[in-house]
Amino acid sequence: MTTDQLLDAATHMAAPTLRVGDLELMSSYYSAAFAFEALDEKADARGREVHRVLGRNGTPMVSLIHTPDLPPVDPRQSGLFHNAFLFPDAANLAATVYRAAQDPRSRFVGSSDHLVSEAFYFTDPEGNGVELYTDRPRDAWKLERGQILMDTTWLDPNAYLQANLAQEVLDAGSALNGTVGHVHLQVGDIPTAKAFYVDALGFESTLSEYRGALFASAGGYHHHIAMNVWNSAGSGPRAASLGLGEVAITVPDRTDLDALAARLREHGIPFADDGRSVVVADPWDTQVSVVLPDVTADELLAR
Repeated sequence: MTTDQLLDAATHMAAPTLRVGDLELMSSYYSAAFAFEALDEKADARGREVHRVLGRNGTPMVSLIHTPDLPPVDPRQSGLFHNAFLFPDAANLAATVYRAAQDPRSRFVGSSDHLVSEAFYFTDPEGNGVELYTDRPRDAWKLERGQILMDTTWLDPNAYLQANLAQEVLDAGSALNGTVGHVHLQVGDIPTAKAFYVDALGFESTLSEYRGALFASAGGYHHHIAMNVWNSAGSGPRAASLGLGEVAITVPDRTDLDALAARLREHGIPFADDGRSVVVADPWDTQVSVVLPDVTADELLAR
């Protein structure tokens, strides 16, 4: 692929949006379990659809929209597999995992060494998957047949906490840094997902030989976006429900949005462009917003 067919190497993920049935429950959970704090909030004219952005140390990490009339998450349909929150070091990750494990509303679903990262998995109170992870140094990542080598092997959660948990880091709470590392989606089929996320959107495939899944990124990262059919093979466009509302991606400047718009036109994919973001729906009706880096939490709420 040529440079104009790819997202800029400095592209990264922004705060995803979840539609939630109980805003206070979910806000309380993300605050207690992951040390997120409320950064901004906005309600519609009737005060019914409330948007709330939460994050750490001023960085938005998830946006919650109160939509109580929607049906619950269907684990077999397309949509979210998990949102993945990235932490800069083992002590930060251990403190977050400990918090999450202590919250009775959490469901711990596993931990894995992926060769490029170490990760812990939870399910939130409304059935959304959450990954907490830290990366290994890039120079430790291995390539095999031109692809980044990833695997899923056992990671002992108790041993990890014993080795890395520190009280002073645990006490720091929301003052610690964190970012959105990647978003992992459930899709109906991999070739269609590749046509959209790689060929049209401009991510570059990093691992396509993992059974039932495709991993892709910008700038050589192991993955910013992943797609699998493990639970959702053959699923069509999503019915309106709680769960994933939007995937958000940040690009460096307006020229990147222009290049993206050109790719989408070339592929015949409709989109909206307000000058500071390009918004498009994937083949399963998941909204994808590609935004400029200075889009604020308040602007996230306004979309």
